[in-house]
Amino acid sequence: MTVGNGGTKRRLPSLAQLRAFAAVAEHLHFRDAAAAIGMSQPALSGAVAALEETLGVTLLERTTRKVLLSPAGERLAVRAKAVLDEVGALMEEAEAVRAPFTGVLRLGVIPTVAPYLLPTVLRLVHDRYPDLDLQVHEEQTASLVDGLNTGRLDLLLLAVPLGVPGVIELPLFDEDFVLVTPLDHRLGGREGIPREALKELNLLLLDEGHCLRDQALDICREAGREDAPVTTTAAGLSTLVQLVAGGLGVTLLPRTAVKVETSRSNQLMTGSFADPAPTRRIALAMRTGAARSAEYQELAAALRAALRPLPVRVLDAGTA
Repeated sequence: MTVGNGGTKRRLPSLAQLRAFAAVAEHLHFRDAAAAIGMSQPALSGAVAALEETLGVTLLERTTRKVLLSPAGERLAVRAKAVLDEVGALMEEAEAVRAPFTGVLRLGVIPTVAPYLLPTVLRLVHDRYPDLDLQVHEEQTASLVDGLNTGRLDLLLLAVPLGVPGVIELPLFDEDFVLVTPLDHRLGGREGIPREALKELNLLLLDEGHCLRDQALDICREAGREDAPVTTTAAGLSTLVQLVAGGLGVTLLPRTAVKVETSRSNQLMTGSFADPAPTRRIALAMRTGAARSAEYQELAAALRAALRPLPVRVLDAGTA
């Protein structure tokens, strides 16, 4: 192989030449080096000589009794090994690409999903895809979308719609919101609560940046509430529910979070809304044209099946 450099063509060393030189540099013996890489001794000697000619330097000092590396050979042996290591890593990565559900998968998850769905996700990956190296990153939606677009993350698990160009959403399920109240609240334990009831309630919200906060505000606006209640906020759902238990107000929880969060206190009640109840949709999101899109779609299908025991309405693959 030759490359151009300012009008001058230079030959490049072959991998066979580098492999032969690296073996000699390691063993300092032609016969042992040839045996180590499965090459005949004359072929190995010829490959090293060809490499010296290509590079224009003497790599070995040959005597009748032993083989020594020249000063140039000592320096270039390190480079040769590094090149061969990188080629080996390239081949391993290509093998991982050819074999589905192997290698690293960097999954981003929003905080209002992670504690409640990750046990199901991790169990599924462990049981069905044991060779997949799943790495989980819990972040807010804006950070996750940025990570997906820049290639820092491969796949997202979050609330949709995102409305982001270049991102494909694979819907998993819809879930209702539940009203969480203090134990003695008049709406505690009620069914069929009208959305309009939200106009008069002291609603506690998550901090800015959480998509669940935006969803709660949208629900309030749909109910005819014009103001944005922001007197008290919390960084996470656990804190939010404890504020409710302390009598500071009420809040909205996605149904998947209710069992975990309300079990922490005996000072809470839940109420359900009249149909159609306010809902959120959870989906996987991937880059348009992702090389592993077929795997991600298969993973979405497997997740839909695994999530059926949860209090959600699992969606068909073709749901828009």
